[in-house]
Amino acid sequence: MIANTANQERLMQVILAPQISEKATMLADKYQQVVFRVVGSATKPEVKAAVEMLFKVEVAGVQIANVKGKVKRSGRTMGRRKDWKKAYVSLKPGQELNLMVGE
Repeated sequence: MIANTANQERLMQVILAPQISEKATMLADKYQQVVFRVVGSATKPEVKAAVEMLFKVEVAGVQIANVKGKVKRSGRTMGRRKDWKKAYVSLKPGQELNLMVGE
């Protein structure tokens, strides 16, 4: 029982935020996929379990992409944003995930 509780706490921390962009909206409409920003150490089974637990939907598959941080400059100094990871979550037919908070 203790391991199960620790596992649920881990799953609650895997998903950071939905990634909302034109591409993400197009994927949601056309392929029933949702894009999330996830923790750098997240695995595909963890992301699948987290989405199913948090949103009560059935997940067909998960693809993960590592996004490299952009190089930025401020005056003469060069800096770099952090690398991050995003997950493309495919939902099974008939499943719907509503991320709209205002509605």
